[in-house]
Amino acid sequence: MGTLLDTVNTRIKHSSTNLFIYFLRLVSGMVLGLTVALIGEEIIGYGSLAFTLVLVTVTGSFLRITRNWGMASVLVFDLVCVLVGLLLRMYILVAPGA
Repeated sequence: MGTLLDTVNTRIKHSSTNLFIYFLRLVSGMVLGLTVALIGEEIIGYGSLAFTLVLVTVTGSFLRITRNWGMASVLVFDLVCVLVGLLLRMYILVAPGA
């Protein structure tokens, strides 16, 4: 009986960890998809259907690519994305003739 409870406890812990990592990957993918969709909207000027299609496609592709990533890998990717975003913001603010 004790081993059964330990097994259930281990599986619940493993499942909750996997669910958290999936949620983290989903949020990262949606932010990346939203960024790409907004860039495409500004450059091309497509409608809401294409905007949604780009958002879903990029999010799904990100989830597919990061299928085997752990929490540390996703957090490092998020950190790199934030740093690149800050670098681009700094470039825009310091750009000559702005």
